Amino acid sequence: MLNLVLFGPPGAGKGTQAEFLIESFGLIHLSTGDILRNEIAAQTELGLQAKQFMDKGELVTDEVVIGMIKNKLTANSEAKGFIFDGFPRTVAQANALDEMLDENKTPISAMLCLEVEKQELINRLLNRGKTSGRSDDQDESIIENRISVYHEKTAPIKDYYAAQNKHFDIDGMGSVEEIAARLKETVKAL
Repeated sequence: MLNLVLFGPPGAGKGTQAEFLIESFGLIHLSTGDILRNEIAAQTELGLQAKQFMDKGELVTDEVVIGMIKNKLTANSEAKGFIFDGFPRTVAQANALDEMLDENKTPISAMLCLEVEKQELINRLLNRGKTSGRSDDQDESIIENRISVYHEKTAPIKDYYAAQNKHFDIDGMGSVEEIAARLKETVKAL
């Protein structure tokens, strides 16, 4: 089974590249944002718990998010593998994910980290903001803060996967197709 953590700062192209990896390797995309929205819409027990936190403006607890991911893994037990997008975000979440996957003897194969220059990220997000309607993609100071927070919070996760020889930096500069080719090459080498 091929289990990939797709990582990168805001604007790195994770969503776009996830689609290429899904097509190329027959994987299931696990986006925590999508899972949260779907569980809330379906009014599942975990969805209702998540909604309570979100209604107060609080982060959904690791326990709830991990429970949702576990449900998705169980529901797709015949899958060739998964792309984890937006999760894990902390070392505690990475540990919990490893424990969950180890129960099924299906560990993370690699953490693929899209590396993109800061000004390119800002330009991409500002361009996306023109069509997405997302206010956080339209203000350069907010974008810069999101990028800073990403770098502060993710360094420990990179180290966590590097210690397992599973961290791979991928050059995220260039055309969508060039980046996709680099990702595919790295995954095939696994």
